[in-house]
Amino acid sequence: MSYQALARKWRPRMFSELVGQEHVVRALSNALDNDRLHHAYLFTGTRGVGKTTLARIFAKSLNCERGVSATPCGKCSICQEVDEGRFIDLLEVDAASRTKVEQTRELLENVPYAPVRGRY
Repeated sequence: MSYQALARKWRPRMFSELVGQEHVVRALSNALDNDRLHHAYLFTGTRGVGKTTLARIFAKSLNCERGVSATPCGKCSICQEVDEGRFIDLLEVDAASRTKVEQTRELLENVPYAPVRGRY
């Protein structure tokens, strides 16, 4: 039997399941529903506030096969791949482990500029 942290097992998969961060959820939901997306988003905060969870839900909302909306289906292959952490066009970067400028430059050089499967 493998160990799985409760935070990962019960991680919210939709904006409606998130607890707290109402202002962030409202801003992202409005941006998605009104097609007013910015070119970049930076999620910051202390450990455990939901940065990765929010980013994954946002990625699903942007790339869901059903279309861009604040409510991803959660059933299509893209939504499931994002939930499982194996969506090819989503790169999660832990800023705590990437502290050197050279590491960031290397990351930018190796990132494909056009998405392979996703919309964004």
